[in-house]
Amino acid sequence: EVQLVESGGGLVQAGGSLRLSCAASGFTLDDYAIGWFRQAPGKEREGLLCISSRDGLTYYEDSVKGRFTISSDNAKKTVYLQMDSLKPEDTAVYYCVARWNHCGGDLRRWGQGTQVTVSS
Repeated sequence: EVQLVESGGGLVQAGGSLRLSCAASGFTLDDYAIGWFRQAPGKEREGLLCISSRDGLTYYEDSVKGRFTISSDNAKKTVYLQMDSLKPEDTAVYYCVARWNHCGGDLRRWGQGTQVTVSS
C-alpha cells in the first residue's frame, strides 16, 4: 500500500527555519515525484514545489523560491522540505503528495498533513 507520513511541523518565530519530513512506504521514489502543498485556514490548497528523478526540482509557487527547498534520501525513502526565513503567512497545514512519474503527474496519494505555525 502506498503511504506517506509527514512529520516535523511545529511553532516557529518569523525568520526561523523548519524541516519537514515525508516518509514513503509501499513504492519506490524512482517511480514517483513528491510534491509539497499547503493549506491555510479559509484558503484553497496550493502547490509549492516538487522533486522527481525525471525533472529534478520544480517550483509551483514563486513566493517560496529562495526560501524553501527539497532534498531526497532514497535509501531512507524520505523527502525533506527545508523552510527558511519563515513568515507568518507561511502558517498552514503542509502536505506531501506522491505524483505518478513526474511533477505534473497524477496525484496518487496524500499524507495526513503537519501543522506549521509561524508567529510574528
